[in-house]
Amino acid sequence: MIDVRSGASRQGSLLAWDFRNINSGSAGITCPYDIPDRRIEFQPAESPLPQGSYRALAATANTFARESHIDEIAVACGTDPVELRTRNLGDDRLVAVLSAAADRAGWGKKTSGTAVGIACGIEKEARVATCVRMRATPDERRIERIVTAFECGAIVDPDNLANQIEGATVMSLGGALFEAIHFESGRILNASMTDYRVPRFRDVPPIEVVLIDRPDLPSVGAGETPLIAVAPAIANAIFAATGARLRSLPLDGIRATPEQP
Repeated sequence: MIDVRSGASRQGSLLAWDFRNINSGSAGITCPYDIPDRRIEFQPAESPLPQGSYRALAATANTFARESHIDEIAVACGTDPVELRTRNLGDDRLVAVLSAAADRAGWGKKTSGTAVGIACGIEKEARVATCVRMRATPDERRIERIVTAFECGAIVDPDNLANQIEGATVMSLGGALFEAIHFESGRILNASMTDYRVPRFRDVPPIEVVLIDRPDLPSVGAGETPLIAVAPAIANAIFAATGARLRSLPLDGIRATPEQP
């Protein structure tokens, strides 16, 4: 459970930030936005069930909560979500990936029946931004395209890095769209890999990767960071397409690809 409260001016300047994570962890909990009045807390708690680490640790949950809430602030202020983020970010490297993802995805170019959502973050000292384009009809909501811009300092092996980002994106689709443990009367209903839903080839939409090389900086982590912005970008695209704000994972009822015959 993550509780978020915030304050902003009508012009979209962030003024206050109160963020409390209960149980899931402190990874990625630091807010990258310049906010003068902030309180950020991680509250450990005992779980009634055994639990372990997920790829990118709690940065996936913390980024989902933060970037979903930032989108809500943009809507409340009547400000473009990319503009609001850019205005309140003091980290030029994060601004660069945000701009790169938005540009490649065609942010601001409206197409009938589609909507876009975006999210960004810092983890393991790498910068990432993901933009999702979604098609929404009365009968179906599905992802058309995912664009991720990534900067992890100096790039040593571009092909391997792109593969890491694509693989992380596919994995994050599972947690965003359908991965969950289901219970009934104290019993786990999907305890085997046969019953536990994970991404398959048919679930993967077109994925584009934009790499930003910074040879003047040391190389940093790229194995986990690409996951963190996918789920909030999807959730923000859902809101842009339908007006429904989904605040918990997985995001039910969303397809990554067209229905197979």
